[in-house]
Amino acid sequence: MFQNLEVFQTAHLMAKHAGERQARVAENVANADTPGYEAKDIAPFREILSLQTTFGQRATRETHINGSASRNESFDLVVRGDASSPNGNTVSVEQQMLKAVDTKRQHDRAVAIYKSALDVLRFSLGKA
Repeated sequence: MFQNLEVFQTAHLMAKHAGERQARVAENVANADTPGYEAKDIAPFREILSLQTTFGQRATRETHINGSASRNESFDLVVRGDASSPNGNTVSVEQQMLKAVDTKRQHDRAVAIYKSALDVLRFSLGKA
């Protein structure tokens, strides 16, 4: 039932993006002292969302001319070449903590959007 509602798909994608980004932040913090390690991140959610075909025509089957019926939910890994320490490590723990806070906010926002949409759906069905 929720597969055809864009708001639920977007909230799911946003939460999934936040989880993936949190994993990259954790990996970066874990390797903060590893010589030569380069900090990794994924593209911001805004860029990923703009790549999605949310509006307009969309394929509902693989054989349609528009392309794939499924949404692309893979996140491209981006290596951030920030200033490095003398051992070649580019991880700044302070920046990673800021990214972790931003990622938590993004996840909380996704959950709030999902809950609000669910409340609207329940209310419209008279189950509130």
